[in-house]
Parts: sequence; C-alpha cells; structure tokens
Amino acid sequence: MAPKQQKSSKVKNKAKRSKKKEPVLPVTEEDEPVNMESMGHPEIYPLVLTSKTQEIFNCRIDEDMTDEQPYKLIKIQDILADFYHRAAVSDFYPIKKLIQEYPGDEILLVYDKDFKYGLNFYVIGTEEGKENYLNPPEVPEEQEEHKDFKEHVPEEIYFYKPPVSKPWVSLGSEKEIEDESVKESIKQITHMISRKRSEFGAPIKFSDQNASSVKDAYIECTTYPDKNFVIKQLEKDVGMQVVPQVKDTNTQTKWTYPRNATTQYHPREFLEEEKEILGQSNTLAGFLNNVSISVEIALQQNEIMNTFTNDWKCLAEEESTFGDKTDTHLKEHQSFTHLHNLMEKTVTCVSWHPDIYGLIAVSVAVRLSFEERVQFSGKLLLQPSLILFWSFSDPIHPQLMLESPEDIFCFKFCPSDPNIIAGGCINGQIVLWDITAHADRIENIKVDGSRSKKPTLKPMFLLEPDDNKEAKYIRHCAVSSIEHGHRKVITDIHWLSDTFEMNRMGSVFENRSRICCQLVTCSADCTICFWDIRPLKAAAPQSTEKKKEESIEIPVDAPPTFLHLDLSWKPLSKLRLSKGETSLDHCPTKISLNEDHLSYKTQAKKPLSLYTIHDGAVHTIQRSPFYKDIVLTIGGWNVAIWKEGVKSGPLLQSSCAPKRYTAGHWSLTRPGVFYIGREDGYIDIWDLLEKTHEPAQSQNICITTITYIEPWAFSAKQQFIAVADYYGTLHILEIPWTLSHPSANEVSSISFYFDREVKHLEYVEQRKQIREQEKKEMELEMEKKKIRTYKKTKEQTEAELKMDYESYLELEKSVLINLGIIKVSDKISFIDMI
Repeated sequence: MAPKQQKSSKVKNKAKRSKKKEPVLPVTEEDEPVNMESMGHPEIYPLVLTSKTQEIFNCRIDEDMTDEQPYKLIKIQDILADFYHRAAVSDFYPIKKLIQEYPGDEILLVYDKDFKYGLNFYVIGTEEGKENYLNPPEVPEEQEEHKDFKEHVPEEIYFYKPPVSKPWVSLGSEKEIEDESVKESIKQITHMISRKRSEFGAPIKFSDQNASSVKDAYIECTTYPDKNFVIKQLEKDVGMQVVPQVKDTNTQTKWTYPRNATTQYHPREFLEEEKEILGQSNTLAGFLNNVSISVEIALQQNEIMNTFTNDWKCLAEEESTFGDKTDTHLKEHQSFTHLHNLMEKTVTCVSWHPDIYGLIAVSVAVRLSFEERVQFSGKLLLQPSLILFWSFSDPIHPQLMLESPEDIFCFKFCPSDPNIIAGGCINGQIVLWDITAHADRIENIKVDGSRSKKPTLKPMFLLEPDDNKEAKYIRHCAVSSIEHGHRKVITDIHWLSDTFEMNRMGSVFENRSRICCQLVTCSADCTICFWDIRPLKAAAPQSTEKKKEESIEIPVDAPPTFLHLDLSWKPLSKLRLSKGETSLDHCPTKISLNEDHLSYKTQAKKPLSLYTIHDGAVHTIQRSPFYKDIVLTIGGWNVAIWKEGVKSGPLLQSSCAPKRYTAGHWSLTRPGVFYIGREDGYIDIWDLLEKTHEPAQSQNICITTITYIEPWAFSAKQQFIAVADYYGTLHILEIPWTLSHPSANEVSSISFYFDREVKHLEYVEQRKQIREQEKKEMELEMEKKKIRTYKKTKEQTEAELKMDYESYLELEKSVLINLGIIKVSDKISFIDMI
C-alpha cells in the first residue's frame, strides 16, 4: 500500500502544471485495495490524506477531527468528483474500486491518531462495520473485566523450539576451500635400493680402506649457491648480555651536505690556438674513433624503440575495472521519461553536459506528420516545445526546461561556454539560450545527488510538495529572423572550432580570441548557413520615430545576453548546394567539417563526387575520434565507412540489415567499435577487430524505434551510452569492459586495416580499367574479322582439298594398322592396295 501512496505524492508536484489540460478519463484497471484482514479487520482500509485533501473534505486534524469525534461521514459523490478532477493524484485513488462498489451514499472516515493500522486515516468499507463503529454494542461487566485482564496479558509469548537439522545445500563454499587448499603439484620421485640374494644374512666385516683406491667408493655432494632457491633470513634470534652504554658525540661544527653550484653568464669558448691544438690532438681523435660506434648504436636504438617504456605496465592490461571482462552486453543504468508527455512526444536529439557528471539534455518533438501538424496547429501553439535537463540524482523531475517557439530537432552546447546552447527548429529558425543564471542550480545536483549520502526516511503523511523539485522554465534569449534563415527544418547544427572563424566572403582566418562564436547549420532547403553570435558593427543612427515603431517589448524572464540578435539575426554567409547529375537538389541532412582543410567558394559548382551507396536518407555522418579522415555514414538498411581522398568508393559497405537503421555513433575509446540503432529497438555493435562483414553482437534495448545514440566517457573505468526511443524514453546504459578498453595495438591494427582496404580499392580500379581495355581490344578484333574477305584462287582451293585428303588417308591407315588388317612390314602402299 505504501509504494502507491509514494508514487501519488511524487506526481503531486506535476499535477499543478497539468490543470490547463483536458480532464483525463479514469483508468479502467485498478489494483485491489489493501485491508487489515491480517489483523482481523477486513473492513478497515488504511489511507494517507495530505493537508490539501483534508481541506477539500473538511477533515483537518485537530480542527475537524478531534479526540472527542475522530470520525466523519463523507459523501461518495464528493469522492467521485475528486477522482474526476485530480485522477491518480487523489489520495482516495488506492481505494477507488472500493468507493465505486460501495452500496451506501456515505462512507465513514476515521482519524488514526496512534497509527494503529500504519497510516494517519482509515476507511470502514462496509455498512455493517460503519454501524458497529457508530453504535457499538453493549458489553457485559464480566466481559469488560475479562477484557481488562486480557490487556495485561502479553499478546506474544516466546516458546523455545529446538533447532531441526536440515540437509546441507551447496552454495559454492567447498570450491573456495578446495582452491585455497595446498596440493602437491610436483610428482614424487621413488628410489629403490636392492642387494643380492646371496648376501642376505651373511656376516658383516668392517675394515679400513682408502676411498681413492676403490672405484665408486663414495660420491661427494658439494654445496653450491642456487639462485632459484635463495631463502632470506628475515628474523634472527640473538642473545646478548648487559653491555656498557655507547654514545656518539662530536665537538666539530655543524656538518652540511655538499652541493654542486655553478654560475655561467655566457658559453665558454676555446681560443683559436686551443682549437688548432685540439684539432691536431691524437688523443682526441682516438677517443672519438673509439666512442663513435657506441654513440651511433645508442642513437639508432633510441630511434627504433622507446627505452623509457614501463615493461610491467605493458605486460598486462588493467585489472581494476567495473564488471567482468567476459561480459559484453550493455547494462541499463537508468531511464528517464517525462510523465506529462509519456506517449505524445519523441526524442529528437540528445547531448551530455560537457562538465557536470550525470546531467544530460534531451529535445522532444510531437509525433505528427506534416498534414497532422497543419490540422492541429492551433493545439500545438498551446503546448510548449522543450529541451529537458535530466540528472542521475532525480529520475522523475527535470532539472531545467528550455522553452522554444517550435519543436527542436538538433541542438549543441557551446564548447567555450557550456551555459550557452544553440538549437535548430522545425520552421528553420535558430534559438539561443543562456542558463548562466541557473548554473548554481544544476552544479549543486552532483553534491545533493551523490550516492554516498544515505536517504532520510520520513512518514508518508509528512511528505509535502517540495518547491525545489519543480522544474524551472527558461525562456530563450534570441531567435533568428525567419525571413533570412532556412525555409525548412534544420537537420544539423555545429559550433565552429575556437581555432578559426569565417567572414562574409567565405574566407577562413585564425580566431585569436579562442572563443567559439560561430555556428554552421544545414537544412532540407538545400542550404548551409554560417552564423555569428557577436553583435554587428554599429550602423548609421536611426531616427527616434523609427526606433519607437520597431521597438518590441522584452519579456521580463528573458535573459538579455543575445538581445541584439533577437528576431533580427541573419546568417553571416549562405551556401546553396547546386544541382549535380540528378534532377533534384541535394538536401543536406548531416554535415561534417574537416578543420584541416576548411575552405569553400560562395558560388559552388557541381559536387566533386556523388555516391549512391545507401538505399535511404542518410541520417548519420560522423568522423572517427581517432582518424580525422575516416567518416562513418548510416542510412537506409546499410552502413558505409569512407576515407577522404579515396574517390573509388567506401572502404567498408555492409549488406542489407533485417531492419532499417535509424541512428549511430562511433565509440569514444575504441577505434574499431561503433554502435547502430535499428527501428525494431535493437542495437548492432560492430567490432572491426572481430568481424568486418556483420555486427559482432545485437542487443534489444526497447520495443520501438531508436531515434538517437550518444555515448559519453566520464572516466577510464566508467562509460555510458544514451539511447533515445520513439516513445520519448531516454535509456542510460553502462558500457562493459570489453567495449570500452582498447587492446594494446588496436589503433595501429585498425589503421592497417583501412590502408589495406584502400590498396584493395586501387587494385579493383586497376583491374576494372584493364578489363575495359581488353574488352575494347576484343571488340576491335571481332570487327576486323567481319570486315576481312579472303579471295582464294582455284589452285589454292585444290591444294587445300588435297592436303585434307592426304590427312584423311593417313588417319585411315593408322586405324587399320591398329585393327590388325594391315601389317607395318608390307611394302605395298596403301593407295595401291585400295
């Protein structure tokens, strides 16, 4: 009974914000209410009533409910009305089935001051029990005395029961004892000594003889030190008598340790005469000749191997890790679901906070098609579009909620200042938030939510709504101009690196401030835009009348950080992708920038290369964190790995998967591992060291489509991966040891694999060119044979017929000889015989 009350109290905070929504119909399936049948009172049902419910039903403690009158009759219709308005938040919800099936019009509520039944109130669920409580039957005096006597008698009397022997059940302790026991691992050596039978019982005579004169008279076993068996004497018993006291004294001055000190203002150089003498010195020349070979060998060794490598560390991998090395499955650590939007919204983007442990941001959007959005556009304006901040310390209440004018489909934290967040909307606008004012709120989460502190247990009736648990709504700072931005949904957004920046002409130059202040976005309208969050240079002053016309009232709760950009923010530069070989424009869904070669022209021509590898829209394009020229692309039913500069095709192309791929991400610590999400709720884990033609393993995470995957490494021992699904649930999974710790030479092995695939593609390309050349040559020869016409003379024809006839005769002769009809010794010619 208690857990249900706890659940209802947790939901109480969020019920305040859901008053504007339409009333929710009661759920048809309820659990059976818990009564006190175990204590002999099946008609009593304990209940917890908070102060709010006591005010609604006028049953406040010490005011309406006193010691003289600790009960009250409540109408059934009032309780049903409370179910209709507050639904599961109502404190009478655990006994909903009892209320609905109660035969009378009023039910009896009793105040349990002494907590006899565990809670502060209880309800009598039958009419007979209500009448017995209101009109108790008269008890005879003898029964009252007997009752008083029973009260003095203890209810429970302990009787000793001797222990009963039970059969022994093995729990694995005998294996531990067997492992700890000492066993002989060396085979024993057996010696057999024998003597002749004739010598048995013979008298023995002892005499002296020289050992050196008799052969094999003795064998000397001299002692020698064995390095493998050296026993160090750690303890030694020493006995000593009383000795005079020894005392060390000195009469010298205080001793100080020697110290090498040098002072040099300029390098010491030899004079010209000294240089000539040293150059002609045979001693110096001999010394250089002697040490030149050793120095050369030492330099070569330094180039070949690292002499300062810790061999003990390289001998074995780290053992102190979480979990078992044989465990290869992802373990669920936690899950987050917004209770008010349980089945209405889907997760579109996930991003971990760069600095705070256990804080993750999630953007949600309504699960509607374009036609449905147009149809329900009026209702969508009343529902706020949010980015939720979840923390490991509180899986129920979001820590922050960022408001947006439209649904957010992608967002990123600023690398220079994580308190600044930029997001792309479905209508093509860019939104900026500044959470600096709330930084203390989210930074204190890791202190309050640490697992080391023990939770304080309180009675359920003392659990009042906590204002700190309410999520804080934060308004956006600035929104881009809808006229000058993208025309369709923004599919990807990135902050440019703090090492470079761009101007309006598209040229790249060094960013001396080392602060990220520019963004790049792509949209389905075939454009890529570059944005700058810094204020523009001061333009010509405007008239005061025009300023009054253009002035807009600023909301009180909006931070003034990017006030200069609100509703007037224009892209710094815009790049439109031109048409290529196909008849349609190229709509960018994801972008990946190479910081080493970042440059473009505003008037771009056709794409350098086009590939039709994927059989669906490409939703993931990501560079490897270990190789900047290796790119992973996922779309449709297959995966591809590319290398920049190789235009002959992908290095790796998977076969069609059983289900469509929907998300993917590289591993942050292993260069040969990447994760791919499918539409059936499975995650395919690829390990290129193990398999390159299929996933190494597949694991089920949820029952619906996986929409986003984002791993994060908090430390070398603990790594997590966030998986979002179509129903709006965020799953936090712990990555096992085998998928988070690379082998000793995994980086070089994967690099060698990519280089080998590049050579394979070059070989295939060369063979293709050779085959094409051979095909052309064969076609030319066939054409030449068709064109050629041979004109033979009569003599040539007769000569050819004669040669064919002679060859036929020779063949016939050989056949007759083999059959025995003609002998080889006959001198008659074959022609004469015929």
